[in-house]
Amino acid sequence: MLKINSTLVTNDLADRFPQAGALSAALAGVGYLAGEQLGAALFLAVRMGQPILLEGEPGVGKTEAAKALAAAIGTPLVRLQCYEGITASEALYEWNYPRQLLAIRLAEAAGDRIEDKDLFTGEYLLPRPLLSALLHPGPRPAVLLIDEVDRADDEFEAFLFELLAEAAVTIPELGTQRAVVPPVTVLTSNRTRDLHDALKRRCLYHWIAYPGTARVAEIVRRRVPGSGERLAGQVAAAVGRLRGLDLTKPPGISEAISWAFAVSVFGAAELGAPVAGQTLSTVLKYPEDEDTVRQAGLAAVVGRID
Repeated sequence: MLKINSTLVTNDLADRFPQAGALSAALAGVGYLAGEQLGAALFLAVRMGQPILLEGEPGVGKTEAAKALAAAIGTPLVRLQCYEGITASEALYEWNYPRQLLAIRLAEAAGDRIEDKDLFTGEYLLPRPLLSALLHPGPRPAVLLIDEVDRADDEFEAFLFELLAEAAVTIPELGTQRAVVPPVTVLTSNRTRDLHDALKRRCLYHWIAYPGTARVAEIVRRRVPGSGERLAGQVAAAVGRLRGLDLTKPPGISEAISWAFAVSVFGAAELGAPVAGQTLSTVLKYPEDEDTVRQAGLAAVVGRID
């Protein structure tokens, strides 16, 4: 059954995305401009059934890429947000202890004896994100987003090896659980630390660089339709100038979108110095960065408005 289902899924995705351009067009249709190289990398992840690791600076669209991929395929997104100290059990499953306790009490009231093997079954299992993605029944694979994996520790990375290589995990009480429809797995990393080579070997890889001004402007126009072509271009250029300054947290695409939206909320059709000063909180996240920008001069950051 596993082979038949996997074959059906592969054929379905092959029919929908015969070439990388078809997937890029589907991503654009849900508002995500992947670009040629990222579109090709995601295409390979979908068609090869291999996990993909997306690295890049914060705010370049790594998480959004996974969200858009799920929307383009027409399948659920299952997200695991990694953090320092996350454990395998927190990411994989937990037992429904209240329900187990109720079963014990009901058995005692009926004069029956209940054994451990009766309590640790699928009936009492509460899947967490990783197991939920593996148990997804299809017909299309879920998109499993393992977000900011670099925030987890080495032990958690090692736990992921089986999942990434075999689309399977081992639960001590139940044995190995294999995916009927293996998920399309996307891992993201801000590269706050180096990931283990063994994890990288199991994945395709793509570095998402900060896009050029023209593409940022197009993204802003799509995400903030009320911004207009002129404002979107001005915001994209200003964000590019900000990234040229010595900032603690250079702005990414998400900040550019927020900035354009904030300026629109103020009712401005252009990014002049006054409205830029009023909306800096949407694009700068540290007081030191705001000081740096004001010392450089808002007019210089905004640029000339003809």
